[in-house]
Amino acid sequence: MSRAAVAALVDVLLVVAFVLLGRRTHEGVGDLAGIATTAWPFLTGLASGWLAARAWRRPRSVLPTGVTVWAATVLVGMLLRAVSGQGTAPSFVVVATVVLGVFLIGWRLLSMPRTGRTDAERR
Repeated sequence: MSRAAVAALVDVLLVVAFVLLGRRTHEGVGDLAGIATTAWPFLTGLASGWLAARAWRRPRSVLPTGVTVWAATVLVGMLLRAVSGQGTAPSFVVVATVVLGVFLIGWRLLSMPRTGRTDAERR
């Protein structure tokens, strides 16, 4: 499996994890239809972020890939939730922005190569 495919799978799994955590916290996980109803706006946002960032070129990059994917996931996800009659309460927007940021940028930060040298030594 290519690096891009692995990165896309990680992103999808993290968005689904966000959805499952949210549903469990507020209403129980529920059935597959409920999970899909909650997930599709964010997965669509994720896909749009991948396209906008051309994430397949540098899938583990924090800048611009991770930030673009994160921003699109939240922005497009919230817009689609709004037009489809799903909730976009300000507190939900904040929580979604933070959690998806930690997830989508966090794994990229953790996957960065470690050289063992400090920034001062690299200069």
